[in-house]
Amino acid sequence: MASILFTGAAGLLGGELAARLLARGHGVTALINRNKDVRGNDGAMLRSADWTGAAPRAGELLLLGGDLVRDGFGWDGGTHNALAAAHDLLIHCAAVTQFDAAPEVHRAVNVEGTRRAAALAAAGGMRLLHVSTAYVCGTRNGPIPEAPRDPAPFANGYEESKAAAEEVVRGSGVPAAIARPSIVVGEWASGRIRSFDTIYAAFRLIAEGRVRAMPASPRATLDFVPIDHVVAGLVVMAENMDGAAGRTVHLASGAPVPVATFRDAIAAVPHFHVPELVAPAAFDPARLSPLERRLHGRITGLYASYFQRDPRFVVAALPALGGPACPPTDAAFLARLIGYGIAAGFLPLTKRER
Repeated sequence: MASILFTGAAGLLGGELAARLLARGHGVTALINRNKDVRGNDGAMLRSADWTGAAPRAGELLLLGGDLVRDGFGWDGGTHNALAAAHDLLIHCAAVTQFDAAPEVHRAVNVEGTRRAAALAAAGGMRLLHVSTAYVCGTRNGPIPEAPRDPAPFANGYEESKAAAEEVVRGSGVPAAIARPSIVVGEWASGRIRSFDTIYAAFRLIAEGRVRAMPASPRATLDFVPIDHVVAGLVVMAENMDGAAGRTVHLASGAPVPVATFRDAIAAVPHFHVPELVAPAAFDPARLSPLERRLHGRITGLYASYFQRDPRFVVAALPALGGPACPPTDAAFLARLIGYGIAAGFLPLTKRER
């Protein structure tokens, strides 16, 4: 049983990871800030108590307020030292994931917050499991190794900040492993997801016909990965830090979905609008309707780069640690994601009239 200190446990991925770790008998102390609810992907609130200075017992979840953007997380020296001494592993999952957040916000939370997490791990002799993103590769296409990234332009400030955070981890001197999930979506068997975040918002606008055209490369792919596979991989890493330390591990499908297959999955639902995929060089936002132009600028444009890239994430490290291969993310999987979105009321049940 490990005693785990955890940032980001109130998030979508962090909550499910916390639930899985607790079920496996680990003790977890979660650092919380604005959101104090820690829930699994099924939406169930995890039973918790306030941290009072001792390490969590097996299967116990303790909560403690902490702020990544404040020195020492805003704690006094005694709290900082007690936390550092009481835990074996720090899982750093907290981040600002909005692509359009201000650069100073990305840097304060994603980069400097990681620096504080690494310093806390160093102070307690803890190992560090840092959750990054596979898209630190930026706009590079082709095989993406499980290694420090090669220079390439970034598509947004989020990717840039997460790449900088990886360098903080590598330079910290702390025994650390870096996990790189790709585009996290619903569970493989059911499509279930607790919160329809990130690319789901663009998906709904496309399905509703509010956004009718997307700039897309004919060779582009989308690396969707089920949340349960990502969490399973993180558990393997957390429980095998002897083998994981020093590694970068892609938690990706290994078989990305062509954009054309994604479009076909939308077309398979009779009441969904089927988007027009326009060559990026020919796409002109000025030709869109005023409403569609606003929506493109606010939402779909933020994710447009996904439809223009073809990164092929190497997925050798997780099997080498004894972890599972990702199940197939094929057309049937996309249909389950769509079906769950409709059943949950997120995606339209009937055709929307213009």
